[in-house]
Amino acid sequence: MSATLLADGLIAVAPVLLLLAALVRGDSFRLVPLATVLGLIGVGAAAAGASYLANTLAYARYAGEFEQYSRHVAPWIEELLKGAVVAMLIRSRRIGLPVDAAIAGFAVGTGFALVENGYYLLSRPDPSLLIQTIRGFGTAIMHAGTTGVLAMVGVMLYGRRVGGGSWLLLPGLLAAVALHTGFNYLLVRPAFATLATVVVLPGVIYAIFAASERSLRAWLEQDLDSKVELLALIGKGEFLDSHQGRHLLALRDRFQGEHLADMLCLLRLHGELALRAKGELLLRESGLEVPPLDEETQQKLAEITALERAIGRTGMLALRPLMLSTGKDLWQLTLLRR
Repeated sequence: MSATLLADGLIAVAPVLLLLAALVRGDSFRLVPLATVLGLIGVGAAAAGASYLANTLAYARYAGEFEQYSRHVAPWIEELLKGAVVAMLIRSRRIGLPVDAAIAGFAVGTGFALVENGYYLLSRPDPSLLIQTIRGFGTAIMHAGTTGVLAMVGVMLYGRRVGGGSWLLLPGLLAAVALHTGFNYLLVRPAFATLATVVVLPGVIYAIFAASERSLRAWLEQDLDSKVELLALIGKGEFLDSHQGRHLLALRDRFQGEHLADMLCLLRLHGELALRAKGELLLRESGLEVPPLDEETQQKLAEITALERAIGRTGMLALRPLMLSTGKDLWQLTLLRR
């Protein structure tokens, strides 16, 4: 019986593992290394263990039936625990594009589903292994898909603002909880729940991915043009006559001359590194080998850190409108520093 249960469990989770492998292989930017994917699967498995403890404690204090608990309470606990991992990755700018967000979210959800399916197969064996397989398949797709949706929505919204804000991750969480709740409502008919999950979730993920891809293209083109123009103005000595230069000159009453010089130097370095990061993204997308970070670029990254420290927090806030317009601008420097 144990061998049969093992085979049944493998059949149930095989599709989501194949989907995750397809996402990793289809990532033209190659932003998420295999070691990171495996690590996130492990973190997702740990989140499932924490979820078991949290659900056990919460259900002991719940006055209603288990069916109602599974529909209205459990999705919040489980998506919050999975979402906490995704939130940490987004807030630390370790993921910044929808494609790496989808892979990270899917990996976390896959790890969660592996543990949950194993638990249900061992503790609640169904007389019909077919029903268990169908349920396990649906659960695996659901957990991976909802966390993928949470990650993609979160990274899209968080990437629009330089300062971020945890509240920007809330819409993705609400979407994940809504999808999870809908799946649990349908679990009285496992085959139908699995079918609905397979039909709905890929469509939702594709729609989000398509919209985010259009946004990414627009950002790459617009920001590339603006950085080239900025560097051209600085190189010609005409920057102070531009709109951005006048903004910098307006800071003369608040900052000393050496700070303004540091700010101008920081703008130039940031523009050069932004172009370097975008070039790396284009190389990755084209399937070309990305050259290792040269010594000059490493020195520029170190110089940026030193300049930011010299300018100070107040000066950086004043300079932010000129240097950073979206969270992706911060993420691309994180990309170079990896």
